[in-house]
Amino acid sequence: MPNPRYSLAALLASSTLVLGACGVLNYAAQSPAPVVSRVPEGTQRAGAGGTANNGGSTPSPAGDINHKANDVVLFALGLIETGYRFGGKNPEAGLDCSGMVSYVYQKSVDMQLAGSAADLARLGKPVPAAQLRPGDLVFFNTRNQAYSHVGIYIGDERFVHAPNSRGKVRTDSLKSGWFAARFEEGRTYFE
Repeated sequence: MPNPRYSLAALLASSTLVLGACGVLNYAAQSPAPVVSRVPEGTQRAGAGGTANNGGSTPSPAGDINHKANDVVLFALGLIETGYRFGGKNPEAGLDCSGMVSYVYQKSVDMQLAGSAADLARLGKPVPAAQLRPGDLVFFNTRNQAYSHVGIYIGDERFVHAPNSRGKVRTDSLKSGWFAARFEEGRTYFE
């Protein structure tokens, strides 16, 4: 049986390379220099605020958002194969969908998001599906109940989530399969 620590490290390293290659991760956003957003002019969402002082240099708001989104995505990918547990809020005991989201946001960007999927949906700002960015949350109607499931968008029309008691944390597509027909909306928490 492979060493789980090595497997997680290999997963994170390969995920970083893959996400960087497909443009999901913006390596430039991690430097202290200002970062130019890759979103075409006129399609950028209004209200992108929040600057950070980084060694006397202030990154652009888009750079700060990209950095946080990268942290959220990488942390979420590190939880793939974690077991499911209804009401679970940490990987050692198991995670449910909202517990996974809360845990990832707390540990990766020190942001408090708590409650059920429906509670989380009330906190964010709506984002059209075509404008989803990595790190945004995606919501689904999975039990004939609005906002009954949540995941973290990672780019390339995919998301990470803790699906149910028969599964583990994994990625799925927003455009095909069971979850595609149940997608409700995306929400952002970085603006």
